[in-house]
Amino acid sequence: MDMGPGRCQEDSAEGPYHQMMKKEYYVAFIDEKTKKAFEELKSGKFEDSRLYGFIDRAIDDLKKDPACGIKIPTKQIPKEYKKYDVDNLWKYNLPGAWRLVYTIKADDVMILSVILEWMSHKEYERRFNY
Repeated sequence: MDMGPGRCQEDSAEGPYHQMMKKEYYVAFIDEKTKKAFEELKSGKFEDSRLYGFIDRAIDDLKKDPACGIKIPTKQIPKEYKKYDVDNLWKYNLPGAWRLVYTIKADDVMILSVILEWMSHKEYERRFNY
C-alpha cells in the first residue's frame, strides 16, 4: 500500500494550514505494531476488512489534506499520547462509529500525518473522558 506522498491541488487556500499547501503530504503509522495491526485487518473477518477499507480511505484523505480531521484541543489530549511527544491531536470519524486518531508533524519539506490508533466510538469516549 502506498503511504505517500499526496499533494493538495489548491494553492489558493486561506487559513492556518495554508503553509501545508506547498509541501508534500505523507502518512505513516506510529510504530510497526500499529502498521501490522492495520495490515492484518485486510485479511480478517468481514467487519475487520471493512474497517481496513475505512482506514485506507482515511489515509487517502490525509494524503490530500492532513487537516481534514477534527482537531482535539490541546488540554484534552489524553496522557496516553504523551509518550509519543504529541503536541497536536486529530480525530477522523470513520463509518460505523469508528475513530482514527492521528497527529501532524511538519518540517520545511513535508507534512506527516502519523496514525496513532483507531478505536470504536465507545472506546474513544472512554479514552477522552466524554
